[in-house]
Amino acid sequence: MLRSLLIYLSKAAWAQKLITGWGFAWRTASRFVAGTTLESALRVVRELNARGINATLDHLGEHTSAPEEAQQAAEDIYATLDAIGAEPTLRSNVSIKLTQIGLGLDESLCAETLERILVRARAAKTFLRIDMEDTPYTDKTINLYYAMREKGFDNHGMVIQTYLFRTEADVRRLLQDGVRIRSVKGAYNEPPDKAFPKKADVDANYDLITKILLDASLAQKSVISDDGRMPPIPAIATHDEKRIAFTKSYAEKIGLPKTGLEFQMLYGIRRDLQESLVKEGYPVRVYVPFGTHWYPYFMRRLAERPANIWFFVSSFFRR
Repeated sequence: MLRSLLIYLSKAAWAQKLITGWGFAWRTASRFVAGTTLESALRVVRELNARGINATLDHLGEHTSAPEEAQQAAEDIYATLDAIGAEPTLRSNVSIKLTQIGLGLDESLCAETLERILVRARAAKTFLRIDMEDTPYTDKTINLYYAMREKGFDNHGMVIQTYLFRTEADVRRLLQDGVRIRSVKGAYNEPPDKAFPKKADVDANYDLITKILLDASLAQKSVISDDGRMPPIPAIATHDEKRIAFTKSYAEKIGLPKTGLEFQMLYGIRRDLQESLVKEGYPVRVYVPFGTHWYPYFMRRLAERPANIWFFVSSFFRR
C-alpha cells in the first residue's frame, strides 16, 4: 500500500510542486543524487574511481511533454558523453531513459535522437545503457534497441526487470544476440497480470535470470573492458545480500571469472557493500544520477526502501 502510494506520488505534478518546495527535501534527496550539475556528478565519479569503483552517469529526466523538452534532454546527454570523452581516464558510461528523449511523444523522434546519442557515445568511446521503464514502454524500448543494432551500433545495452512474468523470455531472446543486460527487480507499480506480486517470487526469478546471464557470459567469454567503460554481459544490480551471495556462489560453481560479471548499486546506498565487493576483486559500478529533475527518482527510492522514508521524515523534524 505504502509503495503504491509513493509511486503514485512520484508521477503526481501537484506532489512534485509541493515537495520540491521544501528545502529539507533536497537535503534528503542529495543523499541519493550527485548534485544538480554535470560538474558535481563528475566529481562524484572521480571519487568513486579513486576507490576502485566504476560509474554510470544519468542526467535525470523522464516523460518529457514537448519536443523542445526532449531536445533539451538530448543536449544534456550529449554534454555528459562529451565530458566522458574529454577525460579518457574516467571509468564511466551513461544511462538514459527513452521517455526522456521523446518516446512518449513520437517514436520516430525518439529513434532519431537515440541514433545521434549513440554516435556521440561512440565518439566518446563509451557505452550507453538504455533503462527500462514501466510496461507500456517495454516492447517499444526493446524494439528501439534492435533498430539501433540494425543500424550498426553495438555500444549499447538493455535493462530488464525481474518482477515481470515476461522477463525470462525477453532475456533469452536478447542473449541470443549477446546483449549486455542490467538485471533489476523493478521499481514501478505494475498490475498483477504482468508482475509477480510476492517478494519471494521476484527474488526467485531474479536468481533464475542471474543464472541465465552468468551462463551466457561464460559461454561468450564476456569480460569488462580494461578502461571500465564497457561492461560484461551480466550487470547484477541489487543491494540484496542474498542475491549477491547467490551470484557469487553460482559464478564460482560454473568457473566464471570475476571480470565476467559486474555488480551495480545506487549512489548513496550500501557504500560498505560496494567497497567489500571491490576488495574481493569484483567489478562494481555505481549508478550516479544528477540534475534538477530529481523528484521522481527520489520518490521511487523511498518506495523501494522503507529505511529511506524514516531518513526523509526525520529530516523534516531537523529543519
